Amino acid sequence: MKIRKGDEVIVLAGKDKGATGKVLRVLPREERVVVEGVNLITKNIKADQQRAGKESGRVTVEAPLHASNVAIVEDGKPVRVGYRINEDGTKVRISRRSGKEI
Repeated sequence: MKIRKGDEVIVLAGKDKGATGKVLRVLPREERVVVEGVNLITKNIKADQQRAGKESGRVTVEAPLHASNVAIVEDGKPVRVGYRINEDGTKVRISRRSGKEI
């Protein structure tokens, strides 16, 4: 998976198309990412023993998006990601648009 936690991404498809945000979590097995402030859903939280002291009610949280629906942002535009091996043998991610390291 070419997207990592902390990357700045733009949403390419869905109800939040065009929105940008920071990746909070990456779920590689499901090929999904959670983006800050994007794909918000409302969950109903029930009071129980484990949540002692916290109230029940409605909570708005970010739901995962499929990784194919987001792209890394460079200068406000989506870019594809490639890889390059440096002279010292380290593998780094690069932007296919500009060739710069991400």
